[in-house]
Amino acid sequence: MEKTTVLITGCSSGIGLGLAARLAADTAGRFKVFATMRDLGKAEQLLERFGGCCPDTLELLQLDVTDLRSLAAAAQRLQGQQLDVLVCNAGMGLMGPLETCSDQAMKTIFDVNLFGAIRTIRAFLPAMKRRRAGRIIVSSSIGGLQGLPFNAVYCASKFAVEGLCESLAIVLRPFNIHLTLVECGPVNSSFTANLQRPDPEGSELQGLDAGTRSLYRRFLQHCHGLFRDAAQEVDEVLQVYLEAIGSPCPPLRCVTTQLLAPLRRLRLGSADGSAYVRAMHDFVFGHGEEQP
Repeated sequence: MEKTTVLITGCSSGIGLGLAARLAADTAGRFKVFATMRDLGKAEQLLERFGGCCPDTLELLQLDVTDLRSLAAAAQRLQGQQLDVLVCNAGMGLMGPLETCSDQAMKTIFDVNLFGAIRTIRAFLPAMKRRRAGRIIVSSSIGGLQGLPFNAVYCASKFAVEGLCESLAIVLRPFNIHLTLVECGPVNSSFTANLQRPDPEGSELQGLDAGTRSLYRRFLQHCHGLFRDAAQEVDEVLQVYLEAIGSPCPPLRCVTTQLLAPLRRLRLGSADGSAYVRAMHDFVFGHGEEQP
């Protein structure tokens, strides 16, 4: 049986690592996985899953989604092979009051989360179009469906990814190319540990007004409780990716958690948006607090 060829970006940790390992270890040997990452020096965790060596079902590739030459080299490596599934998983987070987000940090978030996905899709899409077959899976977030406090820039990048993919899916339909967004909520992975965020007691917030500093501290306390009580494990989230890969006709959107579903429905049902803003504020910061 011919293997399904899958290329995944962002495989040094978290969902990308877990998905690459799961597919490459498939007992029926149905997949050939090209696991890519910006720095191949971070491949230890993935290699440990296979005793320090790559099986026939796994190949490591260097790929930096912000570097066109790196993308071209990866595409060249796959030339002559049929890429069945492209998983755009590379991404990064940015949290904190907007006033503390530097221009460079904001540009980097968009360069990775939005333009990185665009560059990756453009590198492999022409071959899929010529073959009139394939599927593209993009790691998104519930932060691409609804605004989240102190995640303004991250949400903006994911809102943009959602618009990109929804628009592209319409055009790709006649080419028999399925595009799926996987919208994750809180996940126990290194993504959270690696995201950029200011220390609430650090110097970055010293020039900020006291009200915003107080709200930010309360937000971090809320996040701590949310991750403690409701965060998903990577293996649970992987099931959604596996279903998108295996389904003959996957949907445009797959949400991995129903954690914020009531608020999401309120956002869609509130014509002017004010009900959602109040409800999300109360959910994170509590009811009836004094004005900052």
